[in-house]
Amino acid sequence: MNTVFLFISGPEIMVVMLIVVMVFGADKIPEIARGLGKGMRQVKDATNDIKREIKDSAEKHKIDTDIATDINKEINAVKDNIDDLTGPIKRQF
Repeated sequence: MNTVFLFISGPEIMVVMLIVVMVFGADKIPEIARGLGKGMRQVKDATNDIKREIKDSAEKHKIDTDIATDINKEINAVKDNIDDLTGPIKRQF
């Protein structure tokens, strides 16, 4: 997974970590990291719950949730039709 960390390079991350150690102390850093981890996990779980609720509700009311696939099929059909129409023209030039 290639992640850009807000355009911060290695030395800049080290400076930020040094400041965090100076402000909070070395003994508080694991506690802060645990809190951040729990918070991120709660956000991820909440997001998954919302997605599941939307999917279940859509299935219950028989709503098509696969819109992206339908759009891609339509786009590909239009591309094929354009290729069929322009094929003889392209070959002449």
